[in-house]
Amino acid sequence: MAHHELEMPVTEAQVRALRVNDTVTLQRRLFGIRDATQIHLFDRGRTTRFDLRGHAVIHTAPNVRKVGASAEHPAGYAPVCIGTTTSDRMERFTRPLMERYGVRLIIGKGGLREASEHAFADLGGAYLAIVGGTAALETTWIEQIEDVDLDDLNPESLWQFRVRDFGPLLVAMDSHGGSLYREVKQAVDARRGAALAGLGVGPR
Repeated sequence: MAHHELEMPVTEAQVRALRVNDTVTLQRRLFGIRDATQIHLFDRGRTTRFDLRGHAVIHTAPNVRKVGASAEHPAGYAPVCIGTTTSDRMERFTRPLMERYGVRLIIGKGGLREASEHAFADLGGAYLAIVGGTAALETTWIEQIEDVDLDDLNPESLWQFRVRDFGPLLVAMDSHGGSLYREVKQAVDARRGAALAGLGVGPR
């Protein structure tokens, strides 16, 4: 296991150096994205003016406060509570995010599935897991909401955050076929099978 300090954006080589169970801390920039954002980008033909190449996205619909635009709040928003949502329902967007926009890292909770594993292996990406229920802590890692796009979808806009010491995050899926979620499922299935066998119940 190793720890990686990554100043965004990153290269494919940097991402391919990540291995399951490594930890990562992100610096400088992070983009917030959620269901509606990606539905509009990939199903409804919209685009973004942001350059996401080499960047990380986090699955979030943040709680923000509208304020006057200023040097401190250039987008006209102040962060209130920026937490992370479950990733699984956004599984189908992993490959297009990487192919069309050059995203390298996805941050969320609960993990992604086999199609995302293949996308990470083919294109050089990784999934970074964050512990659920830590929104208050995450918010302290975000220094500023620098910009926002697709803001008619608020709070599922496309957010550009300036971050400092965002992490440590756990590499839960890497570009080499590693997946903590698959390992956990295999272990659970094995224990379930053993428990059923001990009760004289055959496999179902």
